[in-house]
Amino acid sequence: MPNFLSESPQFLIIVIFFVALLIGSFLNVVIYRLPIMLEREWRSQTVPYEDSNIKRFNLLLPRSHCVHCNELITMLQNIPVISFLCLKGRCANCNKSISLRYPSVELLTAFLLTITVIHFNFGIEALMAAILTAKLIVISLIDKDTQIIPDSIVIPLLWIGLSMSLFHPLPGTSKLFISPSDAIIGALVGYLSLWSVFWFYKLCTGKDGLGYGDFKLLAALGAWLGWQQILLIIMLSAIAGLLINFALIILMKKNSKTPIPFGPYLSFAGWIAMIWSEEIKNYYFNLIL
Repeated sequence: MPNFLSESPQFLIIVIFFVALLIGSFLNVVIYRLPIMLEREWRSQTVPYEDSNIKRFNLLLPRSHCVHCNELITMLQNIPVISFLCLKGRCANCNKSISLRYPSVELLTAFLLTITVIHFNFGIEALMAAILTAKLIVISLIDKDTQIIPDSIVIPLLWIGLSMSLFHPLPGTSKLFISPSDAIIGALVGYLSLWSVFWFYKLCTGKDGLGYGDFKLLAALGAWLGWQQILLIIMLSAIAGLLINFALIILMKKNSKTPIPFGPYLSFAGWIAMIWSEEIKNYYFNLIL
């Protein structure tokens, strides 16, 4: 690390925060476009002739534009958070409202990545933890929007976690780069634990309580964090899901029969376990003892 950065940690934190804002802007693109890309791919395989006149659509093309008037968004109008504030949350061309979702995702990404990088002390472990954090944000919001966790995100996440274990023990790391046995067992325990819950619930009620994407996500978290964190992740995600959905039912009159995406809660619990698992366990052990 350059001397001026190590001697000015506040400046380094500001740099990380603004870089994370840019990453958050890209995550907005992935969250919005990836489900559309997957749907188009599926439709092209089932009814090829329907897509013959559809323009190219991926993470880069077409360029970002207003969803109301289709006016292209310039570089100056696309600066994370700042452009939204300068434009007062409205399109420069048609004056229609810009969704608050965009700056919210950018700020969420910036805060979580900054906390993550600082926690892991700016090294290789911090880089990998930041990658996991960014992927969890994408998974959470896509699952919230579509109730689908794309294999194109969660399967590579699983393999990255397993591959990282090959470098164990890696000097300077504390929580990631776990042993191959912990990673493999973590993936198996993560998948089978929710798979068991799924079938128990299905046999009792005749309904699907979870999706297979949830199994794969917990398997990926197990591969990254080890089997030792699985119980904590399940408990935290269940508690968060119950509290938030109870609040939505009471405050917003949400229908209790509406399907609940579990991916956001697993992602939240996985991130908390990655950052503060030891502190949480020590706290509860001290309460018991």
